[in-house]
Amino acid sequence: MDAVDELLSIRAAELYYEENLTQEEIGRSLQITRWKVGRLLTQAKEEGFVRIEILHSRARRPQLERRLRDERELTDAVVVSRAGVRNEDELQQRVAQAAADYLATLHPRPRVLGLSWGRTLADVAHHLRDGWSTATDVVQINGGVSMSQRPGTAAATAVSIAQKGGGAAALLPSPAILEQRATKEAIEADRVVARVLGAARSADAYLFSAGAADHRSVHVDSGYLSPADIDRLVASGAVGDVLGRYIDADGRIVDRELDARTVGLSLDELRRADVAIAAIAGEAKRAVAAAVVGSGLCTVLVTDESTAHHLLDG
Repeated sequence: MDAVDELLSIRAAELYYEENLTQEEIGRSLQITRWKVGRLLTQAKEEGFVRIEILHSRARRPQLERRLRDERELTDAVVVSRAGVRNEDELQQRVAQAAADYLATLHPRPRVLGLSWGRTLADVAHHLRDGWSTATDVVQINGGVSMSQRPGTAAATAVSIAQKGGGAAALLPSPAILEQRATKEAIEADRVVARVLGAARSADAYLFSAGAADHRSVHVDSGYLSPADIDRLVASGAVGDVLGRYIDADGRIVDRELDARTVGLSLDELRRADVAIAAIAGEAKRAVAAAVVGSGLCTVLVTDESTAHHLLDG
């Protein structure tokens, strides 16, 4: 673009986007044809003179979504805008809303949805509309009975999503992490628990989040792990957890003994899923998001634009 066209392009963009003139009116003002005005406006966007930003809590970033699908070999991606976000809680709500929207438009509808638990998924359940499906059962894929005095959200999340989807919830009546490996093995061998885990392994789709390896973890909040346990896991290379299983940057289990005491689907079972939707947002979770995507733990990622940039550009 020569200097004359560059100035014309900028002026055309100002008149079109700031003065709200039509292309025909701009043509008369600049003494050029309406067709040239259209070409100048296109060039203004291509050259970066104009940046259009949709300021809505449900706005998405299609270019980042395409790059994630193409460059990170995902089946699909949903990237929400950070525009207007004031804090990380608001960002998590946007991603939870986007995950709820994605689930409600999933085709074919899953007959059985495998579900993890945590703050993000509790928010997904809140945002999910009634009637998002007419006959989708929900099954828990990892233990979630709280070990603390505070009430847990795992069962409530599963029941809410099932009720809104016209189905029933199969709950996994077990803590996420047991103190003894033998206890965990005995629980998974129980007829009721084994039946739930069998249903979990045959689910049509999975929805899960991931936790950062820090003291704000739901596993600390729920009484499964202490802050000192988290520090030890981080020292061993942990960047976060998926289904209660702590992984390093390459998606590998960092503590085999802890993993052997964790109830639920294994990460290898999750990797074999045809549809595995991960909803992960926020600066604290960028490292675990990269591990999830890089190690093939999800086929669909729902995230925010800053995390998407981190995954694509480092």
